[in-house]
Amino acid sequence: MSTKKSAKTGAAKVAKAAPVAAAAPATESAGNNFPKLHNAMWPGLVGKGSPGAEPAFDLDTMLDLTAKAEVNGKKFDGVDLFLYNPHVDIDISDDGIQQLADKIRGRGFVVGSVVAPVWFDGSAMGDETKRGNWLTAVRKACRIAAKLRELGVRPYGVVRIDSAASVTDWDKDPKANTKRIAQTFREAGKFAKDAGERLAAEGEICWGGMHSWKYMIQTLEAVGMPKVVGFQADMAHTLLYTLGYNAPEHRIVPAKFRWEPAAFHAAMKKMTDALRPWTFDFHVAQNDATVKGSGDHEKTGKHCPVNDVNGKLNVGRDAAYWLRDGAGKVTRKIPHICWDGCMFPNDLMRQQDTWNNILAAMLQVRENHGWKA
Repeated sequence: MSTKKSAKTGAAKVAKAAPVAAAAPATESAGNNFPKLHNAMWPGLVGKGSPGAEPAFDLDTMLDLTAKAEVNGKKFDGVDLFLYNPHVDIDISDDGIQQLADKIRGRGFVVGSVVAPVWFDGSAMGDETKRGNWLTAVRKACRIAAKLRELGVRPYGVVRIDSAASVTDWDKDPKANTKRIAQTFREAGKFAKDAGERLAAEGEICWGGMHSWKYMIQTLEAVGMPKVVGFQADMAHTLLYTLGYNAPEHRIVPAKFRWEPAAFHAAMKKMTDALRPWTFDFHVAQNDATVKGSGDHEKTGKHCPVNDVNGKLNVGRDAAYWLRDGAGKVTRKIPHICWDGCMFPNDLMRQQDTWNNILAAMLQVRENHGWKA
């Protein structure tokens, strides 16, 4: 998920190919109940509502679509929230947080991760005003997250952040700019820790200092708070890391890559082995290996319907790269997983089958790579 800041055009050319196909791995055990399955609420807002874009979906609509999804008697366990109007005001009162908790609990859900709205007047790499605005947004998000936890409606989850800085601006002085982003993240990490929260930076190609797998690791290492400030992996966005979008120097797949299974596996393994130790949070998603923008949402990894014929991921299989360790063992480190479908057209979002298909895929991920508790 991203908004407003610009990214360079894609630097890698992607060949058209059928999705990589393979049998899903054997299940760890039948009837797994972890990780819990969540739906993101921000696809109702991201890329919506700005001039020329489709209208936004309000929070009640997103909650209702999620609540109606059902596959063989199974339903979503919860939702992840975007702390931004018109869904949730970042300056919401304690009474408002109580009402929000009641609304979500009333539909049988819990809250997992929450997204801090850092982009609109802030930047982790900006001047002191921009940095101050960025830090204020994260501090307020930590307050809301902690309050929801206190109210008993949020048993797990992180606060999602990113640099809110363009790749082009970062490129002007990579060393100094990475140091500045790390300083901002570190300051945020200190008050997140005091609030009992963890911060997770989502790897997207449009964010400076986070636009390749190696730059993401360099930034997190510079922060130096591995138990508090980590990584949020999204299957759609991180696939583009292997292709070298916006950072061709860190491309992993061969130059003439045509989605050969061996090359795909080797690239995914190399990337995820490096990033998995930093990973706090995980988004299930599909990707057709193109970049896309909508409204004021800049170009980044395109989220596709889970059963899109152009999708390059085998969702039930490829979630293993994040949910299993290098030896193939389920890590049990991620208590909930979340579907991210940013920039889905509104007509697609109104179709109940869209959410049923997503839920079915997530249930498969849990059976393949989850556990019983």
